[in-house]
Amino acid sequence: MAHRYALYLAPPRESDLHEFASHWLGRDAVTGEELEQPFVEHVPADKLREITASPRRYGFHGTIKPPFRLAQGREPDEFHRAARIFAAAWPRMDLKLQVQSLRGFLALMLAEPSEDLDAFAAACVRDFEPFRAPLHPEEMEARKRAQLTPRQLAHLEDFGYPYVMEDFVFHMTLTDKLQTNIHDRVLTELCARTRPLVAEPFRADALCVFEEPEPEAPLLLTARYPLGG
Repeated sequence: MAHRYALYLAPPRESDLHEFASHWLGRDAVTGEELEQPFVEHVPADKLREITASPRRYGFHGTIKPPFRLAQGREPDEFHRAARIFAAAWPRMDLKLQVQSLRGFLALMLAEPSEDLDAFAAACVRDFEPFRAPLHPEEMEARKRAQLTPRQLAHLEDFGYPYVMEDFVFHMTLTDKLQTNIHDRVLTELCARTRPLVAEPFRADALCVFEEPEPEAPLLLTARYPLGG
């Protein structure tokens, strides 16, 4: 089965943050609608589209459990029911965000640590592991080409993704990896544009299911399950 599911945090459709990020990336992950991207001085329109290609396909989000195929014998309804029950058991979280650079790409990241978010993410990765089909050998090999630590390699073997548990870093991606000659320019632009949006904490109030219907297709937000606290 090519269909993949992911568990993310994402702002509500009616929020200013969703509106900004959808236009910045050029696509609304709720509706699937392609959107006109903003004018950015000294960044041509085609360049802005190029440097937002990957986050545009995945939709604006913060990863909790990355995309996976359902394990043999698991059904979509069962997965959605588990996501709803899991979400109800966890409290809502207020997360202070700011634009930062992470390995060369730009994202909204935590301005201060959140033990609640770390615990939530770790539990989600563990609890939904029975729903995850193993990576194909070629997928595993592609992941191993990255410069991973021994612990990250162990996470990859155990959970199909290296950046979980102690290596989890929450980020809501806004660009692909940027070349040096454009990195600081776009960072300055994003800091200015997001300043009013991050003046108040981001309220993480739902566990969101995103779905990829076929390989390389844009992901869509298909369900928001409220956090119960």
